[in-house]
Amino acid sequence: MTSQTTHSQFSSSNVDPAELAKFSDLAHRWWDTESEFRPLHQINPLRLNWIQTLVPLAGKKVLDVGCGGGILADAMARQGAQVLGIDLAVKSLKVAQLHALEAGTQGVQYQEISAEDLASEQAGQFDVVTCMEMLEHVPDPAAVVKACAQLVKPGGWVFFSTLNRNPKSFLFAIVGAEYVLNLLPKGTHEYARLIKPSELADWVRSEGLSLNQMKGMGYNPFTRVYAMNSDTDVNYLMATQKPSDV
Repeated sequence: MTSQTTHSQFSSSNVDPAELAKFSDLAHRWWDTESEFRPLHQINPLRLNWIQTLVPLAGKKVLDVGCGGGILADAMARQGAQVLGIDLAVKSLKVAQLHALEAGTQGVQYQEISAEDLASEQAGQFDVVTCMEMLEHVPDPAAVVKACAQLVKPGGWVFFSTLNRNPKSFLFAIVGAEYVLNLLPKGTHEYARLIKPSELADWVRSEGLSLNQMKGMGYNPFTRVYAMNSDTDVNYLMATQKPSDV
C-alpha cells in the first residue's frame, strides 16, 4: 500500500483551533519549495541526516507527530522506514497523502489523531518518534512530550525541535523571519508559546527519557542557507532516548 489517510474522532482538548486553521489555509502550498514552507524544505535534509546519524531509519517503525503536509514523514519513508504521520489539520493530511501518491512514496500512512489519543491505543509501538516544529503550536506542550514518551518502545528514540524563548529568539525568529526577511507568514509563532531548552529538558526527564544530544540550527540571511551548529539560542533540536528494559 502506498499511502492512506484514516480519520478518527479525537477526544484530546490539547489543540488550538486558530493554529489548525492557520496551517489548513496554507495546506495547498506545503510542497511548493518557494512558498511559506521553503524553510521547512531547506532544513529537512539537515534534520533527517541528524536523526540518521543517531538511529538509521531503514526497517524502523516511525511516528511523526504533527506531520503537517508530510515533508519529514515522506523523507523518512524514503530512507526505508515504516512511517505513520499524525496531525489534526485534515487539509494538511490530504496534501500529504496526495503527495505520497504522486511521488510514489512507499511505507507512509497518515491519520487524523492526536498524540495523546494515539498513545492510549499504541503505547510502546514505535522505534522512533519525531515531533518537529510542533510543540510551540499547542496549548499544553508537556502533554505532547508525555504522549511521545509513551508511544516509543524501550530503547527507542524521541526527537524534538522547537524555538527557544529569549530576546534573541524574538528578534531572529519572529521579527526577522516573519517581518523583515519574510521567511515565514506573519503570526506563525507566538512569543509566549516558545519553549526554553531547560523547560523541554525538564518535561523530557520527568517522562523517563534521557537527553542524549542537543543541537542548534542557524540561518544565514546573506547566503540564505541553514546549518546545524551548537547555538541553541533560537532554533534547537533535542534527541532523547527511552531506557531499555532490564
